Amino acid sequence: MTISQDFTTAISDALPFLRRYARALTGDQTTGDTYAAVTLEAVLEDRSVVDEASSIKIGLFKVFHTLWNSSGAPVDDNETGLRAKAQAHLANLTPKTREALLLNTIEEFNVAAVAEIMRIDQSEADHLLSVARREMEDVIAGSVMIIEDEAIIAMDLENVVADMGHRVTGVARTRVGAVDLASKEVPDLILADIQLADNSSGIDAVNDILAKQGERPVIFITAFPERLLTGDRPEPAFLISKPYTEDQVRSAVSQAMFFSSTETLKA
Repeated sequence: MTISQDFTTAISDALPFLRRYARALTGDQTTGDTYAAVTLEAVLEDRSVVDEASSIKIGLFKVFHTLWNSSGAPVDDNETGLRAKAQAHLANLTPKTREALLLNTIEEFNVAAVAEIMRIDQSEADHLLSVARREMEDVIAGSVMIIEDEAIIAMDLENVVADMGHRVTGVARTRVGAVDLASKEVPDLILADIQLADNSSGIDAVNDILAKQGERPVIFITAFPERLLTGDRPEPAFLISKPYTEDQVRSAVSQAMFFSSTETLKA
């Protein structure tokens, strides 16, 4: 089979975003990247589904969903600890709602594209999105720390998070400030920009906090998401692109809280 350069380029361009979607859907980098790799292998073996889709990117996601559904969108009954709690929440959600929400909000597919990827009618896609927003935001509430050096963005994030029913522990503008803030009150979730006011790194700040306070969900915000979606090293499961929308923040926060709930969260 001969694969054109244009096809290869389009697949390569879409692959980082498939990784992002798969990681958010599974709540784990390794599992998500495995699904993305299997999807790529399937496309290289038989590209007919991609060729028949309205775009190569939609076709790639459509192949992913075929594989995801054939595996039963698995809920692992052998998980323990925090992951076990997340899986218990997952089992109680209406089927297919999370997939529709992530496709629409994080990956910014319109309703018609969501329906095509999931092989459902647009009316069903609309219904799933409505149910998803209600169910995900009702599952868990907790405390959120924001690491963001731009005051207007920080204020906007505070408003979105508070409107969802979460409590903001504070806003930090630098790596040192973030570590100090987390030491005063350990958050349930961290929402972090990558480039901070003093040219320090939000990634370094988060790593410092996790080393001292233990694992907890993190959402990174960046203008260059593809740089953190290579699959070559430990990378975030939850990532929002700048400029972001309110729906993207809501969806990512709900997903991250959902997959990494702690004892301090209200279930």
